[in-house]
Amino acid sequence: MNILLCPLSDGGYLYPALAAGRELQRRGHRVSVLGRAAAAPFAAEAGLPFAAAEEFGGARAFDAARWGVTGLAQYRATVRAARQARADLLITSVLCNGALLAAEALDLPVVVIGLSIHLWTYRSGGTDEPQYGRTRENRTRETLALYAATREQAGLAGRAAPGGVLDDSPLLGDALLLRGLPELEHPGAELPPRVHHVGPLAWEPAADPAELATLDDALARTGKPLVYVHLGRFFGGGSPWPRLNATFTGGRYQAVVEQGRTADPRPAPEADVLLVRKPWLGPLVDRAGLVLTAGTSAPALGALLRGRPLGVTPNGSEQPVLAGALLREGAAVHLPRAPRPDPAGLLDAAWRDRSLRARARGLGHRLAEAETGSARRAADLVEQTARQPATSRENHGYSTSRPGPRGRREPLGGSAELDRTALRLS
Repeated sequence: MNILLCPLSDGGYLYPALAAGRELQRRGHRVSVLGRAAAAPFAAEAGLPFAAAEEFGGARAFDAARWGVTGLAQYRATVRAARQARADLLITSVLCNGALLAAEALDLPVVVIGLSIHLWTYRSGGTDEPQYGRTRENRTRETLALYAATREQAGLAGRAAPGGVLDDSPLLGDALLLRGLPELEHPGAELPPRVHHVGPLAWEPAADPAELATLDDALARTGKPLVYVHLGRFFGGGSPWPRLNATFTGGRYQAVVEQGRTADPRPAPEADVLLVRKPWLGPLVDRAGLVLTAGTSAPALGALLRGRPLGVTPNGSEQPVLAGALLREGAAVHLPRAPRPDPAGLLDAAWRDRSLRARARGLGHRLAEAETGSARRAADLVEQTARQPATSRENHGYSTSRPGPRGRREPLGGSAELDRTALRLS
């Protein structure tokens, strides 16, 4: 089977797809990767052939920061690359509307790799779930609206919106794989039937020993215990730097702050803050005793897999949902966004909280057990999806407008012309 990975190219989305792709390749499938050119070294380290989306008209099409506005470019690039690769199945990321529509237009099955928690409406239950920031229904409607807008831009026929449950939602693909644990979902809630927990799908590029030695030298200059800070995007919620500067100036701890997708870093000259931009986080978490995050999946899963407790300051996207789950499980504490009196004292209280550490280790142990077979479970579900009869896929509400005569290897016509640039699968 020819499988095209077309996830978002940011590490938190790309790396889990590479983990699944490596296992599928080990099983004898031909697996290739489509993404931004900057993702090429990571695909190479994972041992998977790579094609740059820019060569298929998809500049910035797989940028997580622009997922809501680049759907059409993503659609066109995925269609072209999938045809060049003679793909039999696509694997993409949650929020990749263009890739979902490409799978529909080509009549290919598509598996979606999600986050650590389910973002949208539950099938049932969860009615007493605290709503952090906004409701699941609001998040579902907004995401479907963006999907519908991309659909219209791509020139595909319209379709009726799904009802109150997401059994027929296009957002789930033919299977949606969650990387967390069932206990991170609200107690009593039932997920849609195409949603499956597979485990963390943990993979990241190896750290350069020389880089680690330089980092250790810098950290040794203060000798203070280390806190790893992975901020994520602000979503208009204001800069976290006033709080970070107040927390790490003249206190007991120092911080390594991963810039990642965080813009405009502003560490104070006197703050014990070391800025880094690394494609890996494992070695940094290993050196830390506490992880501060907005509540995105990559740092949360990375911390828990190593038994580290978290301090969470959620803002937008999935951050409030995941932060709420971590707080409920007792593996995290909430740290206010705005500086409060003695912010360093709040951090010190979290650091010394033995119950917090014990609960984080317990949840992390269960997550590590799930990680042991996560790539295998993901690959099993991909193979099951590929074996699913096409008539079963057509029963999904979103497939009612799939073009009948245009099979997976026929020209699409329209504005999405076939790009003749070769996608080499060596």
